[in-house]
Amino acid sequence: MFNLVWGAVFVLVTYGFFLLCYRLFGKKGLYAWIGVATVIANIQVTKTIDIMGIVLTLGNTMYVSMYLTSDLLNEKYGADEARKAVWFGFFTLIMTTVLMQMVLLFNAAPTDFAQDSMETLFGLLPRLALGSLSAYFISQFLDVRLFSWLRKIAPGRNQLWIRTNGSSIISSFVDTLVFCTVAFVFIYPWDVWLEIFLTTYLIKFVLTAVGTPFLYAARNFKFEDEA
Repeated sequence: MFNLVWGAVFVLVTYGFFLLCYRLFGKKGLYAWIGVATVIANIQVTKTIDIMGIVLTLGNTMYVSMYLTSDLLNEKYGADEARKAVWFGFFTLIMTTVLMQMVLLFNAAPTDFAQDSMETLFGLLPRLALGSLSAYFISQFLDVRLFSWLRKIAPGRNQLWIRTNGSSIISSFVDTLVFCTVAFVFIYPWDVWLEIFLTTYLIKFVLTAVGTPFLYAARNFKFEDEA
């Protein structure tokens, strides 16, 4: 029960920071959020938790917040800006992976206490990064395209929920399938892998629905330099 309640608080705090980042820094804040979220999500995903007997990986909230960010960029600034943010996410993840692998190769001092912990966290990063980059490349660009397509079908201002949730239904499924296959296949038993895949997809869909009101709020922010 603790994980369920704490998880709800965690989601609200994450989305709250997403809103605050945009409110304080505007469009640049959305790019910054993409960069930070890409890295943090791949660290958080190494931890699995149990909520009411269901095995989940962390990182889902951050992943969904990236969909919300690209949808917001698409909604307010156009598809080109959303695609540019996706490329920026690629860069930050590749940069982090390369630098942290170089850090692990340094010979640790006898008094060092961080090497083992860093190897535990970042030793999986190349595989996680490969899974994340593959899933991110396919699903994020798919999400941008689907969002733009849905805007033609449901262009109304109050139909934003259709655009963001509709695009996320498909893109999140693709993201989850690709990432779980590359990152976790042969690491977990098949029954655990399937449980992680199904629960991850379900929680991403729920998190997208929960994040929709935050997206509506963010869309209403006005900035003098964008007037």
